[in-house]
Amino acid sequence: MELGVVGLPNVGKSTLFNAITKAGAESANYPFCTIEPNVGVVAVPDERLDVLGKLYNTKKITHAALKFVDIAGLVKGASRGEGLGNKFLANIRECEAIVHVVRCFDDPNITHVDGTIDPIRDIETINIELSLADLESVNARLEKAEKKSRQGDKDARAEVEVLDKLLVLLNEGKPARLANLNKDEKSIADGLFLLTTKPVIYACNIAESDLGKPEDEIEYVRRVKEYAKNENSEVLVISAKVEQELTELDEEERQLFLEDLGLPCSGLDRIIKIGYRILGQISFLTAGEKEVRAWTINKGDKAPQAAGKIHTDFEKGFIRAEVVPYETLVECGGYVQAKEKGKVRVEGKDYVVQDGDVMLFRFNV
Repeated sequence: MELGVVGLPNVGKSTLFNAITKAGAESANYPFCTIEPNVGVVAVPDERLDVLGKLYNTKKITHAALKFVDIAGLVKGASRGEGLGNKFLANIRECEAIVHVVRCFDDPNITHVDGTIDPIRDIETINIELSLADLESVNARLEKAEKKSRQGDKDARAEVEVLDKLLVLLNEGKPARLANLNKDEKSIADGLFLLTTKPVIYACNIAESDLGKPEDEIEYVRRVKEYAKNENSEVLVISAKVEQELTELDEEERQLFLEDLGLPCSGLDRIIKIGYRILGQISFLTAGEKEVRAWTINKGDKAPQAAGKIHTDFEKGFIRAEVVPYETLVECGGYVQAKEKGKVRVEGKDYVVQDGDVMLFRFNV
């Protein structure tokens, strides 16, 4: 899973990226300090792996991985190549979802590219640029599809209908993800790889002094939540500065610090949970003495597809899967005990994998 971290210059984007990945991206009080996209790969927190590791006395624990890409800031005109626009648009197209960092704090010592603090204006600056870039792509695609449609191509005719719906939104500067499409139409839209069809998490970067306050009492945050509600996007309230401070503490100190702030978990944990949810992803587990590991798949994937995550041969030669839910495995005290109690199920090609399934695949190639 790859999340692109975006935002206008000096909103705290690179500070947040540094905090959640410890990748050391340059962060400075001037625009465009991030010229090339910085990439950080983080382990997805999963307490179940530690429990299984102790249960199996395993030699290695491998977490699922999440990739963050810190993408250079952009300004008005990015769709026409202003600032670092072309670079920005190319980088974000490769990501599966967007973490849009929005400045929701006042600080006279940190300059703003537009001179004043207005989170909705900042959001719309980026959204409009992405919509304009998509508008150009859709118009080019529409011209080709209309030509084929006039020649009697049924697929092209269906594509034209979808493109027309998207154009209505994009011409208004609105994201394509707001289009009311049925399943078949959505499949066509997904094939266009538009920037504004990607799900968005608006990360409200607030001052440390605002942590612990009811979110609706923070004016900037309240406005962002109202905006996000209209487009069915997620909102995460976070302090990039605090997240950075958390990275400098050991685990015990981190937990105490979070408790003092009244936070259940770190911003990274919350971003990951939201990211998995909006992208429809879950984890299944494999466990043994050599390794305990989490594997990320799409919700709804069947057993052979899950097996293919481990190795393509597992999917090609899939015979069956032996499955036991994580909670059941722990209650029984191990795989052998679970099998003796009849808790291990044998599932075939049509089994839909569930989050937390501990799986053993049988295959033959």
